[in-house]
Order: sequence, then structure tokens, then C-alpha cells
Amino acid sequence: MKKFIFKIGIYGILLALGMELLVRIFHLHTERPERYLDELQVEKWVPNQTGLSVTGNRKQNVGRYRINQIGFNSVYDTYTPQDDELDVALVGDSFIEGFHQDYDRSLGQKVERLLDNKVKVFEYGYAGYDLADQLHLIQAYDSVFQKMDYTVIYMRFTDDLTRDSYTISDRLSLNTPVNRIMKEIKTVVYLKDVGLFDPITQTMGSLMSLIKGGAKPGNTAKRSQEEINGIRLENFEKLVEEYGYDKDKNILLLDSRLCSEEFLDYLKKNGFKTLDFSKTLEASKTPTDLIYDQHWNDHGRELLAQLIADYVKSKR
Repeated sequence: MKKFIFKIGIYGILLALGMELLVRIFHLHTERPERYLDELQVEKWVPNQTGLSVTGNRKQNVGRYRINQIGFNSVYDTYTPQDDELDVALVGDSFIEGFHQDYDRSLGQKVERLLDNKVKVFEYGYAGYDLADQLHLIQAYDSVFQKMDYTVIYMRFTDDLTRDSYTISDRLSLNTPVNRIMKEIKTVVYLKDVGLFDPITQTMGSLMSLIKGGAKPGNTAKRSQEEINGIRLENFEKLVEEYGYDKDKNILLLDSRLCSEEFLDYLKKNGFKTLDFSKTLEASKTPTDLIYDQHWNDHGRELLAQLIADYVKSKR
């Protein structure tokens, strides 16, 4: 019996080592950069990191990223708007961050090329950002954003309006010594990315909620879609008021298909500038996203870049 258990253990170790070797040789794992909170309480990536972002369980998409000196994925080391040039800021979550595409083929770079490289586009993209994060970022770096000619803010109505004020995200809690060690085991990274650990993490999350008293009878009632949309609109109103939203300089990049009619009416009545890309994507005869992932593919980014470039041209 002892020999049998010993053999099973040896085979298990050899299998694990073999799988680790295969994952590394074929680079099936993604390389996640490290996060941090800067002195202005802005969450972003630790500067000066490079790597490959792998998406899909069969290495379906690979993008090279380059984190610059201020913590964002970009071809530019720093962001220094100049008075004698037109400068545009792109602010948003993973859609703007662009890890799904090589950093030198990003949305911002596509916009620049469409404008004959006569405009500088500075990208402030970070996975997980919502509108509170984005407006906090703009306020924190006010001296830089004041010099921008336009600030395009990507906002996803269904995801980015769940809160009415900025607080530090719990994403930073992932930067624990244990997690850093686990990231070095590429098999674990790969299996996590393909969803093998999802049932475990969901179960653990449910247990933690029960322990903390999160699952109480009074909290289980589901809100109607109308109520949820109403809360989103209220959160938007509070955020733009708190951060002194600049209606002249800021443009909301959004998909109206995801927005409530009340929200769209509110934006129109209150003079918020918007760039709605819903019809642009709908009119495309070829896919605009990664199919297995909701993020835009190269064609989708080309269409978005054209939309932004046309807007800038119309204002020059």
C-alpha cells in the first residue's frame, strides 16, 4: 500500500512538472503585471513592465504590453501634452488598456495614424476601472488633464455605474506574497485563466458571505431592471457633480444599446457630449469582438479609432 501511494505521488509530481514544462514552452499562460496604488491614491500598474497577455484556453489571442513610467500601457514613456499640438486622452478600463492587442497597435495609435500623426493620443486604460475610478484619476492628475484638448472617457452603462463615490478597490488585495508565488507556477496561472478554479472560488466567496452575514433574508430580494437603471443614473449624477465634470472637454464613448432610455435622455438634456459607437459596430459585416471575449478585436478597434478621429477632425 505504501509503495502504491509512493508511486502515485511520484507520478503526480512528474505529471505536474511535465504540464508546467508544456505550459512554459508553448507560453499558454498570461503574464500579468503587478499593481500598485500611487501617492495620489490612483490604482495602476507598476511602471516599466513588459510581457505577453494571453487570452483563451488555446492561446487564441496574444498581445504584447508595455507599461510606461506612469503606470499605463503605451508606446509613450510619459504623458506630456504640448501647447503647440493637439492632445487627446483616452480613459477607460480593459477596453482602453488594450492588452488584447500589441501596444503599438492600440486604439490610441490607430487614432494617431488616421490623423496623420499630427495628434498625440495618451491612453489611461486599466482593467477594472469604472466611472468613479476614471473621474478620480482625472481629478488626481488635474494639472495634466487641464492641458488636454479632449478627454474621451469610455463608459459601459451596465458595469461602470455601480457606485456613487471613489474608494480604493479590493483588487490590490491580490498582491499578496502567496499570490505572487502562485503567479510563478505557470500551470496554476493557465488553469485559473481557463476557468478550472471558478467553482472553487465561487464556493469560497459564498462561504465568506455567509460567515460575514451577507446572505440575510432582507438582502435576497432582486431589484427590477428599472430600479437598477435608476440607481445607475443617480450614481452618474453624483459622480459628475462631485468631480466637477468638464462638459466642454470630456466626451463619453459609449454603446447606446447598453444604456437605458432615461440615461440617454438625461445626457442629451444636460449637454453631455457623447460618441455612440453602437451603429458603427452594428453596421460591420465582419465580427468586431474576439468572439470568445467581449473585447474589441483589431477590426473593432479600427472602427472605434475612425469614429474618434472623425470627431477630432470635425472640431479642428
